[in-house]
This record gives sequence, C-alpha cells and structure tokens, in this order.
Amino acid sequence: MSQQAEQFKKIVAHCKEYGFVYPSSEIYDGLSAVYDYGPYGVELKNNLKRYWWESMTKLHENIVGLDAAIFMHPKTWKASGHVDAFNDPLIDNKDSKKRYRADVLVEDHIQKIQEKINKEVKKAEKRFGEAFDKAQFLETNGRVLEYSKQIAEITERLATAMTDGDLDGLKQLIVDLDITCPESGSRNWTEVRQFNLMFSTQLGTIAGEESKLYLRPETAQGIFVNFLNVQKTTRQKIPFGIAQVGKAFRNEIVARQFIFRMREFEQMEMQFFVKPGEEMQWYEFWKDFRMKWHRALGTPEDKLQFHDHDNLAHYANAAVDIQFDFPFGFKELEGIHSRTDFDLKSHEAFSGKKMQYFDPEEEKSYIPYVVETSIGCDRMFLATLSQALQEETVPDAEGKDSTRTVMKLHPAIAPVKCAILPLLKNKEELTQKAREVFDRLKFSFQCQYDEKDAIGRRYRRQDAIGTPYCVTIDFDTLEDDTVTIRDRDTLVQERVPISALEGIIRDKVDMNNLLRAL
Repeated sequence: MSQQAEQFKKIVAHCKEYGFVYPSSEIYDGLSAVYDYGPYGVELKNNLKRYWWESMTKLHENIVGLDAAIFMHPKTWKASGHVDAFNDPLIDNKDSKKRYRADVLVEDHIQKIQEKINKEVKKAEKRFGEAFDKAQFLETNGRVLEYSKQIAEITERLATAMTDGDLDGLKQLIVDLDITCPESGSRNWTEVRQFNLMFSTQLGTIAGEESKLYLRPETAQGIFVNFLNVQKTTRQKIPFGIAQVGKAFRNEIVARQFIFRMREFEQMEMQFFVKPGEEMQWYEFWKDFRMKWHRALGTPEDKLQFHDHDNLAHYANAAVDIQFDFPFGFKELEGIHSRTDFDLKSHEAFSGKKMQYFDPEEEKSYIPYVVETSIGCDRMFLATLSQALQEETVPDAEGKDSTRTVMKLHPAIAPVKCAILPLLKNKEELTQKAREVFDRLKFSFQCQYDEKDAIGRRYRRQDAIGTPYCVTIDFDTLEDDTVTIRDRDTLVQERVPISALEGIIRDKVDMNNLLRAL
C-alpha cells in the first residue's frame, strides 16, 4: 500500500474511532456513499460553515444570505439545463463488473504522468541542492518535457470529447491510453453511456409527469429564482451577492473516496451579480479572495493550486478550480465560475417573468452577469482533516508515550476549544473545583469536562480530537486559584490564574482572528 493510501486509510479510521464521521445506517451494513457526522464532526463542520458564512456576509456589506427550499418547481431544472445536460459519462469493465466515470479514468491517468514529473523534480532537488532551479528544470529537462507534452495532448482530447459530448471519442481515448480497470487490471470495457444524476420523486400521491419533483442537485438555482426578491427587499445595488449553505443531492453511481464524493452533501455557494462587461474583474477578485480564505486556515501553499477548466460548462465563459492535495492527489475543492447571464435569462424565458435589474445610474434595465464561488462543505471537511491529522514524536517521552496522534486544527475551528481536567477523579475537592472552572468557561466557548483515566491518556485523547488547550486542576489550585494550561501544538504548560483563563483562550480561538487575516 502506498504512503498516500495508508494516510487516507488512517483518516477514515480516525474519523470513526473519535466520533467525526460514521457510516450511515451502519447497524444495517451501511448505505453506500452516505455518511453521518458524529459529535466532533458536526462541531467541526459547523465551525467551517460559520467561517465561510461570516467571511461572506460579515465582511462584505453587499452580500446577504438565503435559505431556499430543497424542493423547487420542476421547470426550474429544465431552465437550468439539468434535465437535459446534467449527466456523467460512465463506462463498465466487463470482467470486474465495476463502473467508472470515463473522464475520471482519464484524469487519473494524467495524474500518474504528473507524478512522474514530480519524481523527476524531487530527484533533481536532491542532486543539485540549493542550486536547483525548478522553473528552469521544468522548461529544459527532456524527460519532463515529454511527460508535459503527453499531458497537454491527452487534456486537449479529453476536453474536446467532453465539450462535444463525443462518447465514442472518450472510449477511444481510454483504449489509446491503454487504461486498465483499477480493480481487475482488465481492458475489457463497455461503450461509454450518459447517466443523469438527479434524484426524482413525486409530489402528493398521484404519480405522473405533472407531479414529478427533483431533489436539488445544487443550491445555486434557489438563489437565481429569488434574485429579484432579495434585491428588492434588501435594496441592493449591483454589484451584490447572495450566499447560501444547504444540502444537495446527486445520484452518483461511482461515489467513492469516503466523503469526497457523496450522494447527499452540503454546499456553500455565493452568487455575485455584476454589470455585464465587469464579470472578469470580479472573477479575478473572487479567485484571489477565496484562495486567501483557504490559506488563512494555515494550509501550506504547496497544498493548494488553481486549475483552469479545459472544457467549460454550457453556462460559463470562464471557470477555475481551487484544488487541494488530498491523499489521493490534487482534486477539486472549490469552483469559481463566470456564469454570464445564462441562468437569469433562462429562468426569464421559461417562467415568462422578467429577471432584470433596473440600474438607477444608467437609467436602464438589464439582466446581470453572475460570478459564482461554490465549495463543497464535506470536501472542505476532508481537506481540513487531511492536513491536520499528524503523528509526531513527543520530546523527552519514552515507550508508548513517545508518539502521539494529534489534530492540528486552527483553534477557531476546533470542535472543542478547551478541556477541563481534574488531576484525580477520586478527590472530590479537585473534581468540584474543576466543575466550577468548567461552568465558568462553558458560556464563552465549547468546553469538555473529562475525569476518566490517567491525565496523560486524557491529554492524548484531546490531542486526537484537536482540542487546542487543556486546563488541569491540581492541589495547588486549591491553594492559590491557579491552573496549568497546556498548548496542544507546543506542549508547553503554563501556570495561570483561573481569572485569566477566559481571556487567554478567547484570544486564541476567536473566529475573528481568521476573518481579520482576510
């Protein structure tokens, strides 16, 4: 098993063991690609949503919120193009009986070639040391240039096939690249077929086309149909944005990689309405702002990259992904799209209602263009865990205590901010004092009281769920009202008065620390 695969396996196991994510309906052997968030998972997920929400609605006076219904009139999805064009190209392997997304098979092949380039770079870095010029190496090394040429040619063929809906061309690309089934190693493929991803249901008890409803596959359309409602009631002027966090549903046939691709998931989307002709300057603005948002969490620069779309969606004139280096490679974390006026214009045509904004400065009406930022909350959760979960050696410790598993989450998004630990559980005076400290701090941030097991094991337990601070109440506390506060990352223990605890911890875990970094 590769190092990356081993790391991913550890993340999945850690999520289950420590109450971050559980398989849904596990007592009935689970439900494929559906997961439940446990006690610490729901806290972390809520904190990520709060960070996103406040970065949108708190920092920008021209962005407001919305919570649209999951069910929408079925014409909504005809207007948006989802009924006719929301498909994945699927291919089956006849020997393994496994089904794959054809485009993903090709993308994974491209990633393997990219990994060969990365290996060449690492070997050169080791050989030349500080004198190594990476840019020059990538531009001049013969082997790297050949790999880059292969990637460019494959990417162009994939983009053409996807844009043209050329399923035969996509199948031929898989054949030409000699791509094998990851499960069986077989090249015995079926033809490529399109599969619509929307879940459908019925309104009321009478079945029929007129009562057919869809579970929304994205949250954006709820924003578009409410565009004028929001604009008029909040008296917004162009440019302005509408933000929404909500569930979406896609009938993913090849859902995989834990919570990376699920059938029920949560999106954080913001649609920014702009004057036609100004969309590209706002597109660049949101690219920059969203990358800052990710890096403010402490994400290393080499873990994030922009990836321009080679084939644009039917509604877009520009699109880029922010990709994160997951244990299974660089994959999409967030999308920034210039959607033109496609959505509002289409809803105007299908509904017969005007979707135009009257510009008082220009004294004319027009349909705004839209720049979208869309991030999967579950993917953000997985990315956060992927970089936070670490195993490290503990200085001056021996035996089992010489290593620890620690979640180095930014303090502002940690599920528990502070753990209150009496030194001994069988000393009533200590537990009583610890309860007093807990009751004092619980109104300010998420705290946890823990008296079970030896103090060292409790420290390790808090490290594993990412708690930034542990406060230990000992016999000196009874004498002078001071406690020991332990920092998760540095392991430094400091003696401080109980009266100073709230200020010390609040200064480190305040969400505003993140927002100010933007």
